[in-house]
Amino acid sequence: MSYYLIKLFLSAGVIVMVTEIAKRNNTAGSLIHSLPLTSLLAFIWLYVETKDSALIGRHAFGTFWFVLPTLPMFVLMPWLIKKLGGFWPALIVGIILTVVLYVITMRLLKIAGVNL
Repeated sequence: MSYYLIKLFLSAGVIVMVTEIAKRNNTAGSLIHSLPLTSLLAFIWLYVETKDSALIGRHAFGTFWFVLPTLPMFVLMPWLIKKLGGFWPALIVGIILTVVLYVITMRLLKIAGVNL
């Protein structure tokens, strides 16, 4: 049980750290946020729990393909916030866009014969 608490607090701590740094220095916060900290933590936890390097490799491969459909949201968020009048409407549209792009990506990967 203590392992899961360490895992929980360390993982949550990364999110808290990024948001606190971003409030003080947006450039530093953006830089840290752009690092694949969640992926790295997931790789570490998955490896510690399974010792399966092949699983980590497959997970990294899948993560690569699923990061691509999220990128347009980051580019469009400033524009969406201005056009839609605030954060929440922009976030909702960004999420919908990302889901649509996930579906398109999954279909294209299937057509291309990429197995995740």
